[in-house]
Amino acid sequence: MTPAGHAALQAELHELWHVERPKVTEIVSWAASLGDRSENADYQYGKRRLRQIDSRVRFLRRRLDRAEVVDARDQKRRDQVFFGATVTYAREDDTEVTVTIVGMEEAVAEQGRISWVSPVARALLGKRVGDLVKLRTPAGVEEIEVVKIFYPEREA
Repeated sequence: MTPAGHAALQAELHELWHVERPKVTEIVSWAASLGDRSENADYQYGKRRLRQIDSRVRFLRRRLDRAEVVDARDQKRRDQVFFGATVTYAREDDTEVTVTIVGMEEAVAEQGRISWVSPVARALLGKRVGDLVKLRTPAGVEEIEVVKIFYPEREA
């Protein structure tokens, strides 16, 4: 994943564990002190929310432990498409599409950020400007051409 994606997951984990979970725990404790828990909506909702938070925290911790952070600014071979590249490709109808290849948790298609395991990214990986690529789509096979490859630069 990218450094930004890693930081976002760390921030989410911190928010859940250090901010939201203590608040929900406090509400559950207060609701439990009221007595009958079977008809206590605050207690039932709070317990459900705690289970959701704990599940997400476990997922985030596992993901962060296994994450390999790749900074596209360190890419040496900038003439080929690798993880972190921003690629512009031309479709058969002469429209151009620009995408950035990121980790699975960072992918937001509407923002042009696609997962490295997506069909488009897998087709583009390793290609150079001018390469023609066959892309399998639900409508059939489409040929796309790599027009531009961009990697961010390190700030001086």
